[in-house]
Amino acid sequence: MANNLTPGKTFIVSMIAGVTTGMGNGSVFGAALMCALGRGMFENWGGWGGQAYDPSTFMGFINWCMIVFGVAFAGIMLISLNRHGELEAAAAK
Repeated sequence: MANNLTPGKTFIVSMIAGVTTGMGNGSVFGAALMCALGRGMFENWGGWGGQAYDPSTFMGFINWCMIVFGVAFAGIMLISLNRHGELEAAAAK
């Protein structure tokens, strides 16, 4: 039996599951880290536009944590689904 869970077939599912889970975990990690270490002056919270992605601000740091965790979890999902498909294919022989 062939592996039915190839990265090409599971890409959309992996992106949805990985990014939503990863971004949720990244926001909690970023907020907890910034609360533990301090976030700086209130005037430098992040704001709108490009400031929202400046990692030296509170909002920017959390946004970058969310992006990094989301991409990492999506990659983990792609790898794990592919390996699961390989195990299913080997067991069906």
